[in-house]
Amino acid sequence: MTIKSDSAAAAAIESAIRKCRWKLLPFLALMFALAMIDRSNVGFAKAALQADVGLSNAAFALGAGIFFIGYAIFEVPSNLMLHRVGARVWLSRIMITWGLVSAAMMFTHSETSFYVLRFLLGVAEAGFSPGVILYLTYWFPARRRGQAIGIYYFGLPFALMLGSPLSGWLLEMHGVFELTNWQWMFLVEGLAAVVVGIVALFYLKSKPQDASWLSAEEKAALSAELQAEDQQKLNHGPSNLLAMVRNGRVLKFVLIYFSVQVSVYGVIFYLPTRIAELLGTTVGLKVGMLTSIPWLCAAVVMFFVTRYADRSARHLPMAMCMLGMAALGIAASTLLASLPLVLLSFCFAAAGFVTVQPLFWTLPTGYLGGVAAAGGIALIGSLGNIGGFVAPMLKANMEIWVADPRAGMLSLSAAGVVGVILLWSLHTQKPARSVEAPGVLASR
Repeated sequence: MTIKSDSAAAAAIESAIRKCRWKLLPFLALMFALAMIDRSNVGFAKAALQADVGLSNAAFALGAGIFFIGYAIFEVPSNLMLHRVGARVWLSRIMITWGLVSAAMMFTHSETSFYVLRFLLGVAEAGFSPGVILYLTYWFPARRRGQAIGIYYFGLPFALMLGSPLSGWLLEMHGVFELTNWQWMFLVEGLAAVVVGIVALFYLKSKPQDASWLSAEEKAALSAELQAEDQQKLNHGPSNLLAMVRNGRVLKFVLIYFSVQVSVYGVIFYLPTRIAELLGTTVGLKVGMLTSIPWLCAAVVMFFVTRYADRSARHLPMAMCMLGMAALGIAASTLLASLPLVLLSFCFAAAGFVTVQPLFWTLPTGYLGGVAAAGGIALIGSLGNIGGFVAPMLKANMEIWVADPRAGMLSLSAAGVVGVILLWSLHTQKPARSVEAPGVLASR
């Protein structure tokens, strides 16, 4: 009877996970795609915005990066609020407000207004991605979380694969209704986020118990596994916010995520400009189409690697491989001068730093539980995302200090190498395993 009961519970859990995957993950990936479009489209507007507003390279770098300061300051409070009021309301609120601020970027008219609006965009979006990572721990057990986070992260290559041509096309709409091309880009892409945010308010459910598309048996079986998993985390990991802040492993997670973000945004902000430079043209539809190629490669690689990592319990080794590949791709894109070879290098870079992120998030979500998970995931996201502020500043300053235009991207590549070393230190450190689930804290 026990065997039959266990078998029935296992079948109910698998059925629940399948339903959760199809009901939640495509919509969350769409939300993430719009987030990435609205935070990175400034890279497409760079030349036009600088020409119309009079921004220097240094001013653009500061404005592009200052987004992450606002994001970092409000990340932890935002995630704690999500944990308190529920994901449905809070994620919708985040999306609507960031869409409005992103659309308001069309009113940029000076360096000061550029800085203020980019900072407010970070404030508005604060808590979104770590909030979704926390949200997924409410629905997917650790043994299936790698691919679940991977499907959510499809929003990143999807955004840059489809958003790149869209942004390029909108930048060709100069003078329509007396708006400049970059004003059209910010307006259309910002309002798209507002619309999806309103839909999210009615579509999302905060927890499995609220899901009408799960049967009573599926809700009970899934909730029981998630509760047991969370209890094990509390037994082995930090149990409150103070313990979490003092935890050395959490600090290491922050540094790893910081190095990943330095690599990510160094490429995202400057990829369109690099391709346009090689083509000898301005950023438009043609550049947008070419820059979509690396993101298509990233989507394919991420699908297969996250699937393999879940099945083989090798999240950490695969994360090291992917971040190492990203670092090499960034370096090669700088040192090579042929357009096909540079595009190929960016394919390796994009596939690496896109795929490493869902692999990375299986590590802290397998270690932190309860309110420590809400605060810890946000802390890792907020401090780690400062890498997005550092990346453009580091690139611009290294080029000046070394007097070599290649020095900037090579420094971003070096940041990826540091991240690989930190991941290796997790691999060699004997972990206090919190959950007996595949590859959550270390490979066996």
